Amino acid sequence: MTTLTEGQKAPVFKGIDQNGDAVSLTALKGKKIVLYFYPEDDTPTCTEQACNLRDNYGLLKHKGFEILGVSPDDSAKHKKFENKFDLPFTLIADPKLSIIKKYGVWGPKQLFGHKYDGLHRTTFLIDEKGVIRKIFLKPHSKKHTEEILKAWDKLNS
Repeated sequence: MTTLTEGQKAPVFKGIDQNGDAVSLTALKGKKIVLYFYPEDDTPTCTEQACNLRDNYGLLKHKGFEILGVSPDDSAKHKKFENKFDLPFTLIADPKLSIIKKYGVWGPKQLFGHKYDGLHRTTFLIDEKGVIRKIFLKPHSKKHTEEILKAWDKLNS
């Protein structure tokens, strides 16, 4: 879905997290980022993905990754999602779709024959220099951490 490519500089962005704090890609320069876009808090597949990242958070942090989730939900809904599932990472609210559209993950979808515009679940691995190293166009929610670590190891071997 996205028009961004691996090897390209990641688009810079600013947003507000579940605590009302400002978050920006620029402030995270020098860190490896797992930037994952998901459609909606507290839905089955989105919860599976978030809980997979939560359950493997220590391993991802040990490997040097910062995790940022982005959805069109607002900060209050993100806070409820964080609390309900004890999520230890940042969730960025993007109800105006500014970050989502900058990363090209908003567009036509179809569910049960119904066509609509929505967010395409996508994850970007961004290196310390702000370069997109890997794009997962259809991440496997239950095994997302495994995908991330395998891809990163392959990129750096």
